[in-house]
Amino acid sequence: MEKIRLLIIEDDDLTSSLLYEYLIDSDFSVDVVDTITNGISYIKQYNYALVLLDLNLPDFSGFELLKSMKNTISLPIIVTSAYNDTKTKVKAFKYGASDYMVKPIDLEELEARIWSLLGRYSEIKITNENSIFEIKEHKVFFQQTQLDLTTTELDILKILINNKNQTVSRDNLAESLSSISSIRSLDHHIKNIRKKIGDNGSHPKYLKTEYGLGYKLVL
Repeated sequence: MEKIRLLIIEDDDLTSSLLYEYLIDSDFSVDVVDTITNGISYIKQYNYALVLLDLNLPDFSGFELLKSMKNTISLPIIVTSAYNDTKTKVKAFKYGASDYMVKPIDLEELEARIWSLLGRYSEIKITNENSIFEIKEHKVFFQQTQLDLTTTELDILKILINNKNQTVSRDNLAESLSSISSIRSLDHHIKNIRKKIGDNGSHPKYLKTEYGLGYKLVL
């Protein structure tokens, strides 16, 4: 069975060594790079299941990687940082981080969070005579066409798929997504998802608004 492949982007040798050795012992396949430039290069070359990202790197800030991937690649990213302030954490989530851990990293907790994220990004297939949604290897297909979704958009879509044909309240959606900063932000992501699946914003066929309640994915 092929091992799950992870990428560590970290320039502190001690931290990267600890992470690498623990994750290798946990039966992951792990690559380590120490710059954003190399990280982007590796992500383009290899099929990673998840990225561990430091924020302070010698060439660019980790925020630059988050921004560059936000609208292009749907890949879970756990930020590992010495910064423990709310402002930095919120900024990381707004830029597309899936999770945030403060150094020094508790390795057992890290592994648990990795498996939690991998579970959220696992394959989902829902098919009927009218439509096909497929989420596989962090790529989303609608009617056999790959969609360009951000990490947050993917998370929203997965929740709606898991609750297909049922209304999910806006409050519950926002509470389920650590990257959502406000209800207005949620509405913006819903609008973007509709555009990407070609749904009419005024009269949507698939992603419907239940006014005063929330959203429903009709399949």
